[in-house]
Amino acid sequence: MNITFDNSAKVSGKLTLVVEEADYANDYEKALKDYRKKANVPGFRPGKAPMAMIKRQIGPSVLVDTLNRLVGEKLYEYVQNEKIAMLGEPMPATDQEPIDIEKPAPYTFAFEIALAPELNAEFTGEDTLPYYNISVSDDDVENQVKMYAGRSGSYKKVEEYQDNDMLKGDLRQLDAEGNTFEGGIALSESIVMPKFIKNEAEKAKFENIKLGDIITFNPRNAYENDTELSSFLKVSKETVGMYIGDFSYQVTEISRYEPHAIDEELFQQAYPGEEIKDEAAFRARIAEDIKAQLVSNSDFKFILDIRKAAIAKAGDVQYADDLMKKIMLANNRDKGMEYVEEHYAASIQELTWSLLKNKIAMAFDIKVEDKDVEAAAREMVKIQFAQYGMANVPEEFLDNYVQETLKKRENIDNLVERALDTKLCAKIKETVKLDEKTVSIDEFNKLMEEEK
Repeated sequence: MNITFDNSAKVSGKLTLVVEEADYANDYEKALKDYRKKANVPGFRPGKAPMAMIKRQIGPSVLVDTLNRLVGEKLYEYVQNEKIAMLGEPMPATDQEPIDIEKPAPYTFAFEIALAPELNAEFTGEDTLPYYNISVSDDDVENQVKMYAGRSGSYKKVEEYQDNDMLKGDLRQLDAEGNTFEGGIALSESIVMPKFIKNEAEKAKFENIKLGDIITFNPRNAYENDTELSSFLKVSKETVGMYIGDFSYQVTEISRYEPHAIDEELFQQAYPGEEIKDEAAFRARIAEDIKAQLVSNSDFKFILDIRKAAIAKAGDVQYADDLMKKIMLANNRDKGMEYVEEHYAASIQELTWSLLKNKIAMAFDIKVEDKDVEAAAREMVKIQFAQYGMANVPEEFLDNYVQETLKKRENIDNLVERALDTKLCAKIKETVKLDEKTVSIDEFNKLMEEEK
């Protein structure tokens, strides 16, 4: 087989493969023989049909499959051996002539290949990049304290209703005269949380209500939809439409949710096994947690600033735009050319950063190993738990979640990128001059909004 590659265009190249009969003959004959062994041809025992008949029946399709498989293998083998920086998949050349397999070999296959541009984005000690240290305010700590206390709170019985309290009482359906409707709905221990009643007139009827008080209200007006109303009245959605009148409600219990006291029991619930004896130590421990979580946010912003600097260093990067759009369209057939045109610029910018990031990593001899991917999975799981206020999850518990995360193949690519970002961030921090700035969480969030 003769293979030639013309990359005079720099951003793209043309790969031509000329296939001779000797290149595919053995594979072709073997495929025919394999088919013959299994073929069920009327008038012949299995495996005894004449080869000439087999070739007439399926020879052309077998030849096409053989050629396609051979050309694909040799194409990628050539790209790998010659270290061609190919982007995306090879596309049939615009001047590719139809292959007529009725004619004898040779057959010529031509492909257009998009090539990665030459990029330069070296970072040295002469470079300066911003780094944002996020400060932890007393308000940030206070909010976390309230979250822990709120999560571990409990309901207390009280005598008079306040906003957010939960009521329990006897619900009775009334007739047109305001009397208890005989045979109507009668529920004991019916729960009402007036805070969630959206109709202000009905909601107002519960203000300052006390234990034992009886009020009259209209559930149809109080609840916005049939699902809510049927759940409250304990009736089916099919019949709920008939309940449009008033009901009486006598309060038999008022429960108020009270946050947990800021005491040693709460400290142990939040940080099992740690020696935290007073509120000051508790707040200091929370501040430490928040600060650790915020470092990952600062590093994420730092990676974005590295990206900006790298793209600026690379300058005007040229791609084979028409060919790249063909490749993008081939990967998004269901979305069409309009989608390609709309998203092409953003896609190219992502590609440029990906190429730059890998080149920078090579320059620093950064390699992502299995332990780095596992560490990235652990960090991701910790962040997920932290979002639910679980900042001190036992290691053995984390281990189970990490292993489950690593089992899912769809997570691996993302974890590899996270691991690469972590190592790249650490290395560039060591290399460049950092223009460190301290900002509040709100100020940092505004900076991140500007990145969108």
